[in-house]
Amino acid sequence: MAKKLLQTAATIALQQALVVGSFGRHCLIETDDGQRLIAHPRGKKNQAVVGDRVQWVATGDEASIEGVVPRRNLFYRQDEIRTKSFAANLDRVLILVAAEPEFSESQLARALVAAEAEHIVPIIALNKCDLREQFERAWQRLAPYRRMGYQVLPLGLAPRSDDVAEDGVAALVQALSGHHTLVLGPSGSGKSTLINRLVPDAQAETGEISQALNSGKHTTTSTRWYWVPALDAGAERGALIDSPGFQEFGLHHIEPTMLAQCMPDFRTYLGQCKFYNCTHLHEPGCAVLPHVGTQQDDRISERRHSIYAQLFEELSQQRW
Repeated sequence: MAKKLLQTAATIALQQALVVGSFGRHCLIETDDGQRLIAHPRGKKNQAVVGDRVQWVATGDEASIEGVVPRRNLFYRQDEIRTKSFAANLDRVLILVAAEPEFSESQLARALVAAEAEHIVPIIALNKCDLREQFERAWQRLAPYRRMGYQVLPLGLAPRSDDVAEDGVAALVQALSGHHTLVLGPSGSGKSTLINRLVPDAQAETGEISQALNSGKHTTTSTRWYWVPALDAGAERGALIDSPGFQEFGLHHIEPTMLAQCMPDFRTYLGQCKFYNCTHLHEPGCAVLPHVGTQQDDRISERRHSIYAQLFEELSQQRW
């Protein structure tokens, strides 16, 4: 009887909060009234990620996470060794690349596939528009992505030339307004500059989190949520989620036969092949292959098909 009463009391005490920071086994949660608490999961493994709604109970000045509310999506990558979850319940994924250093189109494609698999809208932003020659080359590399319907925005977060009249930040803010957005970007793309530009107090907030955890080392590989003020009175505010950088982006959680479904330029022709299990690599009667290699608006670039072939082989090899 006593055990049952304790269980009932614990259930009544459960509250909900938003995970706004993840630091290994530690979480930072925010209650609906804006209070922030350091939280620890019940058990050895932390299943909660930034963007999750969690159920919690107070444990002194901190909190114990008792459960995770069902998610509508989860953006993550998976390789042969481990799975890395970035954030949950997202509206947008902003993939920030730069004109210099040259970005990896394979990594860009992988991030886009991961977003498509979770039905999250991706946006591509190309930074360093002040580097005119480099920017023009990079902009042309992104032409296939514009043709397939992705929103691709020019940016100049740190212009070194007075000739740059428009930095593109206003258009990006409009595209992200009211949405919960994960920001991805390789080293040198300007991700930290963007966060600090859109969230002026981001550095101060990061310092407060480090102090709360009594150590700065937890924040170097952390994921953090920043509220972004609404553009108009009465509108819903948005959020930016800053994630650690990465060198590889594994897609082992995606079946090779589902890969084409996550690529809009391929998706147009699916269901029209002669064979139902067509890989779109070599089969006769494939509806995709005749559209590879031209520059017309409804075609698939050779580079995109090459990336698809590499991914298909990679995903097929790791299954047995």
